[in-house]
Amino acid sequence: MKKPLKKENKVFVGMSGGVDSSLSAALLQEQGFDVTGVYMRNWSDDDHRHYAAASAVASNEVSGCHWEEDVEDARKVAAKLHIPFYVWNFTKEYKERVVDYMIEGYKNGITPNPDIMCNKEIKFGIFLEKALEAGADFVATGHYVRRGPVIASEPGERGNLALHPSEKEEIASSHRLLAMTKNTENLLLKGIDPNKDQSYFLHRITQEQLSKSLFPIGELEKSKTREMAKERGLHVWDKKDSQGICFIGKVKIQSFLTKRIKENPGDIILKEEVVGKHKGLSFYTIGQREGIEVAGPVPYYVAGKDFKNNRLILAKGNMDESLYGKELIAIDTHWISGTEPTLPMECDGMIRYRQKPEKCLVTQQKDESLKVVFSSDQRAITPGQSVVFYNEDECLGGAIIKE
Repeated sequence: MKKPLKKENKVFVGMSGGVDSSLSAALLQEQGFDVTGVYMRNWSDDDHRHYAAASAVASNEVSGCHWEEDVEDARKVAAKLHIPFYVWNFTKEYKERVVDYMIEGYKNGITPNPDIMCNKEIKFGIFLEKALEAGADFVATGHYVRRGPVIASEPGERGNLALHPSEKEEIASSHRLLAMTKNTENLLLKGIDPNKDQSYFLHRITQEQLSKSLFPIGELEKSKTREMAKERGLHVWDKKDSQGICFIGKVKIQSFLTKRIKENPGDIILKEEVVGKHKGLSFYTIGQREGIEVAGPVPYYVAGKDFKNNRLILAKGNMDESLYGKELIAIDTHWISGTEPTLPMECDGMIRYRQKPEKCLVTQQKDESLKVVFSSDQRAITPGQSVVFYNEDECLGGAIIKE
C-alpha cells in the first residue's frame, strides 16, 4: 500500500525545456506531489550579445544557447501538466559564480569545470535557496543520479537498490520517493544508466542540499525516459540533449577566452626542441589536440605547461608516455557525508566525466591536500578538473586536481 501524501510535499522542479526535467515534473505530479515548474535563466542570447559588444566577440562564438525556445518548451510542458510555471533570472549570479570562476581559472593556466560549479552555486545553491523561501519542501532536477539511503540485500552492498519484484517496474512510485524524503542519512548514488550517470558533476553537493533534492529519473535509462515522455504526450520527448557548458551551450572556447584573456605568446616544445609558438598557456588544456598548429607526421597533444618559462610541452602521438601518469595531488576537498573518511582509503576514482572508475589509494598530506595514486596509468591528468571518489555506486565526494 502506498503511503499517503501530505500537504507539505511541495516541490519546485528546475525545468530546462528538455525531456529529462519535463518527465521529472510529470512523474512527481503523478505521485501526488504539489509541483511547480521553474526555468532558470542563467545565460541567454541577450547576454551573449552584451558580452560580444563589450569584448568584440564574434557573434557566432556561442551556439546552442536559445533560451527563448527552451523556456517556451518548458512553459508548454507546464501548461500540459497544469502546474504553475515561473522564470527566475539568475544571470548576475551565474556570471559572478560560474563564468567569472571559469575565466579566472583559465587565466591561472588551469582547466576549470563550470558544470560542477553551476550545480554547486546555481541549481543546488541559489535555486534551492529561493525555492525554499517560496515555500517548497524540495527541489527536483532531471539529473541521472539517485539519492539514498538504500536497503542492502546483502552485507556490503551499500549503494545498490534492493527492490521487491513488484516495485521494479514502478519507477517513480510515491512510496519510494516519499521514503527518500524522510530519511536523515543521504547518499548520492550513480544513475542506473552508465552512459548518462551525472554524479561526477554533483560531487560537491552537501547533506543539507541533498536532503532537499529529488531525482525522479535516476533509475531510468535515457531510452526509457524518452519512451515514458512520449507516452505522456510531452512534445519534447525527442528533443536533442543540450551540449557544451552548463546553460551556455556549445562554445568555441578559444574564441570565448581570447576576448577575455590577454594573449601571452611563448615557445612550443617537443622533445626539448622549439617547434612553434603558442598564444598563451591559458588557452590550452592537458590532452588537447586541436588548435596547436604544429604540423607533423603524427598528431601532437598538449602534455604539460612550463609556467616559469612560458612554454607549452607537446607529446608525440596519443600513446606518448608523457601524457600518462598514476599520481596526482588534489585540493579543496569535499566529502558529501560532511565527515572526512578514514584515510588512507582505497576506493574508485574518476578524473573526468564518463571515465571508467579506476582503483586508487587516497592519502592526506600534511598540508591537507590529497595524494591520489591510481592502480593504472591515467591519460591527461588535468589541473583544475576534479577527481571524484566512489564506493561502488556511492559518490563519496571529490577534490580539484592541483598537479
